[in-house]
Amino acid sequence: MYTNMHQQPYKSTYFDVLRKRLLLVAGVSLIVFSSACGGKKKQERQVARKPQPVLDSTYYISYMNNDPLLKEHTDWAKKFYRERGFKLGWFKNNEIVPQAKEMLTMISKADEEGLDPKKYQFKDFNTMFTNLEAAKADSAKFTAIQKEIDVALSATYFVWASDYYRGVVIPKENKEIEWDVKRNKIKLHKALMTVLKERESKYSYASFSPLHPDYARLKSALASYRKVQAAGGWPKITATSLKEGQKSPAVAALKKRLGLNSTDSTFNAETVNALKSFQSAQGLKPDGGLGPETVKLLNVPVDQRIKQIILNMERWRWIPKSFEEDYLIVNIPEYRLRVYEKGKEAIAMNVIVGKTMNSTPIFSDKMENVVLAPYWNVPASIVRNELGPKISGDPSYLDRTNMELIDAKGNPVSPSSVDWGSVTRENWRYTLRKKPGPKNDLGDVKFIFPNTNDIYLHDTPHDELFSQTKRNFSHGCVRVEKPLELAEYLLRPVGWDMSKIQSTIAQGQEKYVKLKQVLPVYLVYFTAWADESGNVHFREDIYGHDRTLAQQYFSEVSASKVIARAPAAKKTKGKL
Repeated sequence: MYTNMHQQPYKSTYFDVLRKRLLLVAGVSLIVFSSACGGKKKQERQVARKPQPVLDSTYYISYMNNDPLLKEHTDWAKKFYRERGFKLGWFKNNEIVPQAKEMLTMISKADEEGLDPKKYQFKDFNTMFTNLEAAKADSAKFTAIQKEIDVALSATYFVWASDYYRGVVIPKENKEIEWDVKRNKIKLHKALMTVLKERESKYSYASFSPLHPDYARLKSALASYRKVQAAGGWPKITATSLKEGQKSPAVAALKKRLGLNSTDSTFNAETVNALKSFQSAQGLKPDGGLGPETVKLLNVPVDQRIKQIILNMERWRWIPKSFEEDYLIVNIPEYRLRVYEKGKEAIAMNVIVGKTMNSTPIFSDKMENVVLAPYWNVPASIVRNELGPKISGDPSYLDRTNMELIDAKGNPVSPSSVDWGSVTRENWRYTLRKKPGPKNDLGDVKFIFPNTNDIYLHDTPHDELFSQTKRNFSHGCVRVEKPLELAEYLLRPVGWDMSKIQSTIAQGQEKYVKLKQVLPVYLVYFTAWADESGNVHFREDIYGHDRTLAQQYFSEVSASKVIARAPAAKKTKGKL
């Protein structure tokens, strides 16, 4: 501070004294502030240096067993803490690890997965975290809160991860759910150790990501459909018949429903192409015309489609963590077969599946043999309900249809010696079979994957049925559109080409050919999926499995909460 040399002495003295007093006050304040900060840092250092608490097994077992929601996950908690020597999992240097916040954030957005966040928010962690911070000076209290938080976080993870990775509805625990595909055998305690960076895994547990890209695409579709829902849904289509070139006030609504920007009333080429895409995505013949069936599907409410997407997301949680590199999969409602080689689609074709009364079962197994020029061994149910009455009333029926009746040793049996009216699966002692040839119901080839359902893939002499869009005509087995092409693909590794296959069939003698290695086969049931371009596909619930699953799923997850959610979402590619 500069002073004027001509100022009176008392003024200089006054300012000197004032300055000294201010400096003194500032110094004292700095000392107090430094002391407070130093005390806090010292306290934090002391907390960090404290030994990490160890849990008593009776503590977390009691904690889990006292809550019905947690009790079923007690075994996961036992395995998790036992494998880590009963040390806390969610603390490092007595501080909560970042994964806790990541998990709680993920749970807060569980509705994006078709799940209800409130199911997993059964603990007030904000209050628990505040209490922990306040208890740092009290070692005993701090440790007690730490233990409670750690077990609560683990319990929360097990409840959420069980639903997210394994499914809300567990098929093997619900007799009404028909699904015998080998299940996702995720070990939740191992997954949690991956989350906490205590073990490596090729699966995306640490990032709380879905295991299958198909699930992720359905999740994006769910977000898109909720945006449509939030905007009031899509317009109702009132026209029942329109063709290219026509003008109608209903065309504007149709264009909006199809996601087109144009709103004029002309049914133009752009509208036709958009309608064809919609029809393909619904499993209809893509003719570009607006007929009754197309109108019916255009007017399915968005809430119903959201529900359908959620149910099929649930089914993906039942699928194994990953498919094998090579496998065959049939999606029953789609009437479609695909073979994957090294993870990429190698061959695809249409199929015919079981009628509603003879539904194709949902299961997985492994294909072992291809049978050329096969016999058709008629199931006892078909013998009793269909063929028995025909044979008993017509002695020449077997000869005319190229069939034979044999006993367990392969000896011929006279059809007149059988009481056809009393045949059951239990008392049927013979084999009624159709010989190889053009009249054989199995055609020229069948594909065997031994299973208790006695289901297989096979050729058919009725190729004309593949031209229909709805193809549930069989007794349960799966008829394939291109059997010789499929046989050639599967037998190529063991030296068979098309020429050898056809010449063997022509001989009319049944021939078993063993695959070089067994091929996993999946017969699944998905009525909604999104392709790699983001286009969302829907199919009819031909066996009523969606309806059955909905009753189970939405009794666990509030339908009003998860269907009506409409969170902000990025715009996705593809058609709705």
